[in-house]
Amino acid sequence: MTTEPDFLDRVTAQWADERPDLEPLIAMAVFGRVYRSAKLMGDRIEDVYATFGIDRGGFDVLATLRRAGEPYTLSPKHLIASMMLSSGGMTARLDRLEKGGFVSRAPDPNDRRGQLVTLTPKGFETVHAAVGAGLAEQAKVLAKVSEPEKLGDLLRELLAGFNAE
Repeated sequence: MTTEPDFLDRVTAQWADERPDLEPLIAMAVFGRVYRSAKLMGDRIEDVYATFGIDRGGFDVLATLRRAGEPYTLSPKHLIASMMLSSGGMTARLDRLEKGGFVSRAPDPNDRRGQLVTLTPKGFETVHAAVGAGLAEQAKVLAKVSEPEKLGDLLRELLAGFNAE
């Protein structure tokens, strides 16, 4: 599938005219498209999750609990480690989710100072529906891409390049 020139084609052409010493401009085009794609898809997903009364941050917590398997319970420390958040950021998310009835918190019987966060039935149903709706939205966009498996492989290679440094 061939597409028409886009915004980034115009930007890189302008830079090529103004700074012919810059090589290769393909990097600007690739990373510009990755960034724009992530931003646009993120906005769409945020809209999808909003219909379930959650935002992306809330979804991440609910999804992490759901993926953990029964009893869908983790400590805030485990949640923080899996999402690379500060404890303050996690507390704010958990406060919103608990207030909305998506999670409950209880003392950890194995740690006097600790708590456990558990997915409530409402949280379970919400994440169950939200993950399906989010994937459906992503699939609609990806359906316009020829050979999406190749794109996935190329992006895996790109991410591996960050780990090589």
